[in-house]
Amino acid sequence: MLHQKEPINKVVVDIDSSSEDEAEGSNGPSKISSHSRPNTVTGISDSLKDTRGVSTVSLMAEFRSFWKAGNYEAGPEAKFNSNLDHLEHARVHPKFLHSNATSHKWAFGAIAELMDNAVDEIQNGATFVKVDKINVMKDNSPALLFQDDGGGMDPQGIRKCMSLGYSSKKTNTTIGQYGNGFKTSTIRLGADVIVFSRAICAGKATQSVGLLSYTFLRKTGQDDVIVPMIDFDISGNWVEKIIYSSEKDWSSNLNIILEWSPFQSKEELMEQFEDIGSHGTKVIIYNLWLNDEGIYELSFDDDDEDIRLRDEANLASTTKVPKRVAELRSHMSYRLRYSLRAYASILYLRKFTNFKIFLRGKPIEQYSIADDLMYSKVVSYKPQTSEASREVAVETTIGFIKEASTLGVSGFNVYHKNRLIRPYWKVTSGGASKGYGVVGVLEANFIEPAHDKQDFERSSLYIRLEARLKYIVSEYWKTHCHLMGYTIPGSTSSTKTSTPAVNRHLPLVTPSSSLGFSSQKDPMGRYKPVQSIEGSPTTSVDLICAENIKLFMRCEAYKQADSELKEKIRKVEKELAETREKCAELSSYLKTKRKHHVVKLE
Repeated sequence: MLHQKEPINKVVVDIDSSSEDEAEGSNGPSKISSHSRPNTVTGISDSLKDTRGVSTVSLMAEFRSFWKAGNYEAGPEAKFNSNLDHLEHARVHPKFLHSNATSHKWAFGAIAELMDNAVDEIQNGATFVKVDKINVMKDNSPALLFQDDGGGMDPQGIRKCMSLGYSSKKTNTTIGQYGNGFKTSTIRLGADVIVFSRAICAGKATQSVGLLSYTFLRKTGQDDVIVPMIDFDISGNWVEKIIYSSEKDWSSNLNIILEWSPFQSKEELMEQFEDIGSHGTKVIIYNLWLNDEGIYELSFDDDDEDIRLRDEANLASTTKVPKRVAELRSHMSYRLRYSLRAYASILYLRKFTNFKIFLRGKPIEQYSIADDLMYSKVVSYKPQTSEASREVAVETTIGFIKEASTLGVSGFNVYHKNRLIRPYWKVTSGGASKGYGVVGVLEANFIEPAHDKQDFERSSLYIRLEARLKYIVSEYWKTHCHLMGYTIPGSTSSTKTSTPAVNRHLPLVTPSSSLGFSSQKDPMGRYKPVQSIEGSPTTSVDLICAENIKLFMRCEAYKQADSELKEKIRKVEKELAETREKCAELSSYLKTKRKHHVVKLE
């Protein structure tokens, strides 16, 4: 058991860091520095009052909705307030925290970011991550808890974590790469976050507390992001403060944390480390956002073992719906929209061996979409990447879902570095029956995900991948659709197999509509066009689509070849220019030699 003791000799650690990511001046964000300013802290509590004279009640009502929380202005006094200069600083306006978090349109995407951080800690020995709801004792409000037993963060690490744009995750296996996920995800879920972390680095054991409070920044009218942090050395039998400048500055950081966090005393803060162990991290997000109706965006009451998105869950719970709609809403492709347990079960492609995800005390059972497909087939695809990169074949598993006869669920589940980016991406047109019930799974590490990891960057590689997936669906449908009762494309009506139940829900094509028009007329007296179904005479449209895909792929190949040829021409022209330059230098040298030779002869 660790006991607290006031240190005789104050430990001073310089943790200021400089890197290529750090911007100079006031035009961009800079890393959080631990160097304290030698300013007085007298009257600091007065400086934390609302500089605009707005009551706490009205502020809370105005700012508790996430999409409205960016509408605030820094108080004029805050700009010249020197009482807070000694605290941790990141040279960014607080409004940037909110605008940056709007990259997460979906709250589950923000939760997934925090789960990714724990998964990345597997390489540091992490065996679990807990996601749970806790109650804040100050006001009995709900808060989100994320906790893992990874390597934790030392004082320098927690400052990098809470700075903007810094990332040390540059390996081929880690999911995080932009150094922005923690800030965007936490502020997207709630106004405030407090972090507790323990780590052992170079034989020194430390524990740190950091507070990123949007409420504190708004209500005090700050025009700069202030992040109070305190650190302790726990290497010995006693808990010793790590002092960077003065005892007064350390105490000032502690006072800010206690005033704006869910914990009212230093003892309560220290209690949060008791279940962390020798290393690990605990993140508590509080002052969770409300929806437009003034109710918490996340629902904790519908299911004691789940966290749900309230608006989507309410839509899904509508009682009087047709049977087919109810069946569709019970499928994974729909449940992942509102159920965190459903979404987390398919969030990672490969099942973990020594790692568990606990949601509200119950482990999440990982679900493999590919293992549950009927008539599955593995298709290999070699993306045309740059010349410098190593060519790697991408394997796509494709097949019919078990409910293909009744549900029109289709699309590709595309992962990147084991993490789901696009679930059930529908690449075929919505009207045609081709691809009905066909689902695919692949890991596309050759294209880059967007910052919120819910989509991919619209690059040429992405466009080529989409075209390839369309082609894969088309080829699979030609050879496997008859297994589900569909007519093979291009075959005559005499070879038509038994029609599955799903075709009752599709437009009926009769011999009278062989030209693509029904026997019904519109008010103008014109025949109405009908939708094409595989096996009907109008399948020429599908053949044209397939031919267009092939032509597109050939066009992309020609573009690639043209690009490579232009690069070769550029290199040859460069070599030619260098050769001409050397030739000119040699010619000049020869002329000089000749002149010297003539002078000697004279």
